[in-house]
Amino acid sequence: MIINRLTTVLHCLGYLLLASLCCRGGPLIAATTVPIEVQMPGTQPDDNVSLDLSGGCDQCHLYNNPVVTIIPDWRGSIMSHAGRDPLFWATVAIAEQDFDGSGDLCIRCHSMSGWLDGESTPTDGSTLSTANAAEGVGCEICHKMTNPDDSEHLGEQNAPFVANDGGNPATGHYGSAQLSMWNNQDRLGPYADAEARHKWMQSQFHRSVDFCGSCHDVSNPVVGDLAHNNGAQIPLPGAEQGTKYGGTTLEQKAAFNYFPYQFGVVERTFSEYKASLLSQTLVSDYLTLPAELQAGSIQLARDAALAAGTGGNYADNTPRFFSCQSCHMRPTTAKGCKINNVPVRTDQPMHDLTGGNYWMPDVLQYMNSRQTLVAGGALTPLELTSLADGKQRAMENLENAATLSVSGDTVRVVNLTGHKLISGYPEGRRMWLNIVWKDAGDNTVREDGAYGPLQLTWDVNGDGNVNSNDTVKTLLDLDDPNTRIYEAHGAITQEWASQLTGLNPAYGSVAVSYDRVTGAADYTVNQVAAQAPGSYHETFHFVLNNRVVKDNRIPPYGMAYDAAAVRNILPVPDTQYGDPGAGGTYNYWDEFTLNPPAGAKTATISLMYQPTSWEYINFLYQANDATISFLASEGANILDAWLNTGMAAPHVMESTTWTVPDSDGDGVPDSVDNCPDDANPLQENNDGDGQGDVCDPDDDNDGLSDTEEAGIGSDPLLADTDGDGITDYDETLYDTVPGYNPATDTDPTSNNTDADAYLDGVDPIPLLYNYDDGNLAPYGSPDTQVNTGDFLVCLELLVGLQDVTNLELAHGDLYPAGAPDGRITLPDCILLQPLIW
Repeated sequence: MIINRLTTVLHCLGYLLLASLCCRGGPLIAATTVPIEVQMPGTQPDDNVSLDLSGGCDQCHLYNNPVVTIIPDWRGSIMSHAGRDPLFWATVAIAEQDFDGSGDLCIRCHSMSGWLDGESTPTDGSTLSTANAAEGVGCEICHKMTNPDDSEHLGEQNAPFVANDGGNPATGHYGSAQLSMWNNQDRLGPYADAEARHKWMQSQFHRSVDFCGSCHDVSNPVVGDLAHNNGAQIPLPGAEQGTKYGGTTLEQKAAFNYFPYQFGVVERTFSEYKASLLSQTLVSDYLTLPAELQAGSIQLARDAALAAGTGGNYADNTPRFFSCQSCHMRPTTAKGCKINNVPVRTDQPMHDLTGGNYWMPDVLQYMNSRQTLVAGGALTPLELTSLADGKQRAMENLENAATLSVSGDTVRVVNLTGHKLISGYPEGRRMWLNIVWKDAGDNTVREDGAYGPLQLTWDVNGDGNVNSNDTVKTLLDLDDPNTRIYEAHGAITQEWASQLTGLNPAYGSVAVSYDRVTGAADYTVNQVAAQAPGSYHETFHFVLNNRVVKDNRIPPYGMAYDAAAVRNILPVPDTQYGDPGAGGTYNYWDEFTLNPPAGAKTATISLMYQPTSWEYINFLYQANDATISFLASEGANILDAWLNTGMAAPHVMESTTWTVPDSDGDGVPDSVDNCPDDANPLQENNDGDGQGDVCDPDDDNDGLSDTEEAGIGSDPLLADTDGDGITDYDETLYDTVPGYNPATDTDPTSNNTDADAYLDGVDPIPLLYNYDDGNLAPYGSPDTQVNTGDFLVCLELLVGLQDVTNLELAHGDLYPAGAPDGRITLPDCILLQPLIW
């Protein structure tokens, strides 16, 4: 099996890898034919689908009087600028270096109109037209999409590129832009009563919970097809290896035999949503959600939907679920176009498609001003204004994505989205808790999750010198144990590295990571291959990553373990968030235990989000070896933009405060309060047992509760009230029966219960007066005389002819003098003789 597998992989990869790697160090010509390992089902460029660019839509859907905001909202979204996105192009440069032809799958998502026009070859994007790059994800891409399961309108799908499983009924492929496009002039939308000036058809798919999944599960077919684990948490079925993937034809490739969520994990926003209960929850059932979820983005979606007047459903009473559309295209009361006779709709979706990327608008404007955008041409005034509006919406979206609360020393973060918090392409994105501890004088004691300047040892600012000015801002301690950093990390496994180096030795020198201070490569594929089997090394290589090795992002409400396992979205490790196991459901919240430093009286806790980290920017800059000539400058361009647009400064999603927990309000923190629920500012603790007197049921720790002692008159603060050497508890248990019985127990308030010459603690018969007169006869009934009869009784007691009772002890226990020992012995009889004489 291993030999056959290797032979298959060698056959598939040989020409590709040799072509892309043997020339490393010099400019490469990007692939002019898309490798079969990169191709995926769905409508193809040679299907000749007719798409109009969005400029034509401006005539009716641009704001006017009445106000119509569809075009401005869309122009303010990052989807509109996906073809310009400089972070995307910097990533494509590295992807093309790693696997020649992989740029096709990137362009397929970021400029679908360009891809359908055949502009993804060469696969470095060098022939992508300005118009298509500026289009990004354009109007007709969404409004000509049909359900790939062919259940409604038949899109353009030709064998073997059919994006469904061929079942009856068929199940569609939702992900990686495996789209089924309508190939006529009609524009598709959700309404049955459109008053359009163009051809149109109603489409139920546009309200479907699956619609946005068409692009927002992203899978890498390269590792899906070739890596030993298919780039998945659950490898593809072993029995089908060698026949269902790894072959030499499209029909044998993973993407043509499996759903997108089954291989090559890149991002799984749609799968996260589909595995959650929100995807099955009607907006009208909002009040059935847990109370803490009736807030933030979920509440905003519901409140907006209520305007339709149907209790949360669409205006035509079609059931409305909590879907991607209900949150990211919230309904408004507006017209869809400026033509006068069109209806005012109470469920007109905004077309802002708002996510959380508030930084990219700044980057686009900065690079536009410097004319360094690789594609898409100059931004128009409308686009500049719309991007500024979109940035504000993105920040507001983040602020509604979570709640943050503190109880005692526990921080609780609740996910108010329909996917993981955070979601999307994970490289460089992170969320964390920033905690600033202050003392009573408002001085900072410690900061956890600190973000600030990091001194580098290379000339990052390009002034020709390496000095104190070469700093960047970042999360300073990436392994800070006193905070929580939410993120997903990808890696190359040892097995995959060995496959790569076995196929072409040139892969061995490829750097998989770079030091964030020196910028130097600090690990290579060769070093990964030399590790122990089953190991891995983290890396940002988009196309080569074949394993998720960390994912502690907070699951959405009701994310089922079983669905998460099938869709390759389990937390890593999967024992987090309640460890539900098979059949269970993950928690939709995280609880983190704070570690207050000594002297801390207050703390400000902020949930921070950063869209692109220094560590990712450093990788994109250092890894770009200029072998992809068209994209040779994109590492430097994105670094320049990052440095000059605030370094993607983190945004505060939510914040709260911590004060030294003092449940009883007595001024003593719970952490050191010996009665945290009962006020006791002086911290009295009579018995020193850890419980203060106000909450200790037994303040003297003698075994009797304070209540019991009050009932018998003993002192609850003294274990031995009368000081006779016997604890109050033992005195009440003298007769072995719990509870104080004056007839059979010694008196805990008197040190001499029988009022004789001996304290209870040394008195062997504390309930009977000690006469010490030796008057033992007649036996059992002493008379008034002490004589030889008494001596004879003493001898009988001594040799055991008679049993010694308390009465005999009261009269005959004479030894030792002044301290009877509770026995009748020879010394007692000897001491009796002088009394007789």
